Amino acid sequence: METQLMSIVDETLKLFVDDLHFSALTPAGIIASMLSALVCGVIIYLVYRFCYRGVVYSDNFNVLLVMITTITGFIIMTISSNVVLSLGMVGALSIVRFRSAIKDPLDIGFLFWSIAAGITAGAGLYFVAVIGTVLIAVIYIVFSMFKKSKRNYLLIVHYNDAAEDNVNAVLGGMRYRLKNKTKNGDSNEITIEIKVRNNDTSGLSRFKGIDGVTSVTLLEYNGEYMN
Repeated sequence: METQLMSIVDETLKLFVDDLHFSALTPAGIIASMLSALVCGVIIYLVYRFCYRGVVYSDNFNVLLVMITTITGFIIMTISSNVVLSLGMVGALSIVRFRSAIKDPLDIGFLFWSIAAGITAGAGLYFVAVIGTVLIAVIYIVFSMFKKSKRNYLLIVHYNDAAEDNVNAVLGGMRYRLKNKTKNGDSNEITIEIKVRNNDTSGLSRFKGIDGVTSVTLLEYNGEYMN
């Protein structure tokens, strides 16, 4: 009974494997897949480089996007060419854990974009990979062109107790959101969130002219990083 059951299982697995269609890798196919993945990676790199909207641009992360695109491409080629290697690849990747923190939600979108381009290029869908990458790039560039002229900034003012009333008077004529206020003896530090249009920092002169104000700092930030 057990022998017959094992025979049935073996025959079923054999039929299942025979029905799977794995394409044989050829030098021309490998080169075409890697080149299309590289082209997509370069497009993603250029879009991220010139249309970045975050706080601090990271060239290392941008280079990583190109690497992810090409690496995903040859992983998909390996999986699509051999059933044994595909099962081993899935098992190996299932134990990998990446713990690098992604601070900007847009960076996650770029990571998925790179992975998707690598998958389609590695699967031999070169036209889909390139056209899809170009289309997403155009969509992102169009949305970047319509970004708001007003940008969020953190204004940090250091002053002594003698300048308290004058600083409050200047703040009274501004639209702001208080983030933090620290007092240490006669020294005070206030941090507020303001909006600045077209990088106009002329308003800082109103604080610099107050006696008792020791320093004024303006920092651009994205509200998704600090709350």
